[in-house]
Amino acid sequence: MSADDARDGDSTDDLNAFVTRETVEGDADGPLAGKTVAVKDNISTEGIRTTCGSAMLAEYVPPYDATVVERLREAGATLVGKANMDEFGMGGTTETSAFGPTKNPVDPERVPGGSSGGSAAAVAAGEADLALGSDTGGSVRNPAAFCGVVGIKPTYGLVSRYGLVAYANSLEQIGPLANTVEDAATLLDAIAGPDEHDATTRYDAAEGGAPGATDVPDDVHPADATEYAAAADGDVDGMTVGVPTELVEGADDEVVAVFEDALADLEARGVETVEVSLPSVEHAVQAYYVIAMSEASSNLARFDGVRYGVDGGEGNWNESFAAAREEGFGDEVKRRILLGTYALSAGYHDKYYEKAQDARAWVKRDFDEAFAEADVLATPTMPVLPPKRGESLDDPLSLYLMDANTVPVNLANLPAISVPAGEAEGLPVGMQFVGPAFGEEAIIRAGSAVEE
Repeated sequence: MSADDARDGDSTDDLNAFVTRETVEGDADGPLAGKTVAVKDNISTEGIRTTCGSAMLAEYVPPYDATVVERLREAGATLVGKANMDEFGMGGTTETSAFGPTKNPVDPERVPGGSSGGSAAAVAAGEADLALGSDTGGSVRNPAAFCGVVGIKPTYGLVSRYGLVAYANSLEQIGPLANTVEDAATLLDAIAGPDEHDATTRYDAAEGGAPGATDVPDDVHPADATEYAAAADGDVDGMTVGVPTELVEGADDEVVAVFEDALADLEARGVETVEVSLPSVEHAVQAYYVIAMSEASSNLARFDGVRYGVDGGEGNWNESFAAAREEGFGDEVKRRILLGTYALSAGYHDKYYEKAQDARAWVKRDFDEAFAEADVLATPTMPVLPPKRGESLDDPLSLYLMDANTVPVNLANLPAISVPAGEAEGLPVGMQFVGPAFGEEAIIRAGSAVEE
C-alpha cells in the first residue's frame, strides 16, 4: 500500500496497525518459539521495507536486520509485519503516519497513543503476541497505557539501538509490548544485552558493575546478569514506592482515582508509599522537546533525495533538497526540524539547547534524590484518557504537554514500565513505575503486582 493510497483512506486492516504484513519464521527451538511479534516500522528488517511511517521512505528496503530483530529470530519468534507509527516517531497518537492513522482496539474512535501505536494496537487486538516499539519520550508507555497493554522502556544502553532509524539518539530506546508483564519481560530478556555495533551498550567497571549483582565481575552487562522474566513474581512485600506529587496533581481526576486505587491495593500487599518531589519536571517537557527536535534536525538531514528519500527532481542542489523534503515529510516532521534547526542556530544555541541540557541534568539529580527514599516511583502513565482521533492534530502544544509524565524518564535515561491499572469511562488507565538505572527487575516486580 502506498502512502497516497493510505491518505485516501484505503486500508487492508480495520485498525491500520500494520504498514507491511510479512511473515518471517524464526528458529524453532528458541525461548520465543511459537510467539508472533510485530516490529515497529523504524526498526530495520532485511528485505522488508521499513518506512518510518513516512512517504520519504515509502519504498525503502533495508539490506540488514537491526540487532533486536536478529535476536528475535534467534529466540524463535515469528515476525508478522511492520507496525504503523507516527512519522519518524514524531507524535503521540499515531495520526501523523503517511499511511493513515491507527485506531485504538478498545474504542476505534480514539487514538491508540504513539508513536508506537501500531505495535500496541496489534498486541491489544490479538494480531501479535508481542511487539517491539521505540521510546524517545514515552512512545512505548503512552500507547501501552491507551491500549491497555504492558510496555517497558529500558534503561538507556540496555538494548541495542543498531538498526533503529534515529530520531533523537540520546533519548530513545527500543522496548517490548505485551499483554502481560511476564511476556514483556521475556521479550526484554531476548533483546537486551551488549552489542559490538552499539557503543552505548558497552558496560565496564567505570559504570560500577551490574546493579545488585555482587557475585559477578564489574564489567558484566546488567542484561547478562539478570533474568527479567523471573522478576515478574508479584512479590512487593517491603518495597517502598515513591509518589511524585508533581506528576499526579496534573492528571485528570478520573485517572488519579484509578491510580490511587491501584496504590491502595499495593499497600495492602505490603508496599510502603512515600511522597517524593521532582521540582525539575516543571521544565522537563520544554527541555525534552528542545533536545529531541535539535537531534532530529541533525539526524533527518540525511533524507535529501540523494542518499535517501524521494527524488527532488532537477535544479540546483538547494532546490532539489527543498523539493524532496517538501514532498517526503509531513507537517509534524517539518515543524520539529524547523524548531530544532532554530534552537541550534548561531545566537540561539546557548539560549535554548544549552539551557535544555542544564535542565536535563537537574531532572537526573532530582530522580537520584528521590531514589534515596524509594525503591521505585509510581505515577499515572498518561495524565489523560485516550483522546478521540483528530482532537489534538490542530493543537500541537496540547499534544506535547500530554507527555509530562513520560519524558522525564528519557531525559534521565532511566527504566520505566506501564501496566494496566484499571478503567475510567470504559477506557484503559496505565500506571507507570520508574526505577533507578538498570533497575528493570524492581519495576517489573512492581508492575506484576498491579497486574495480579
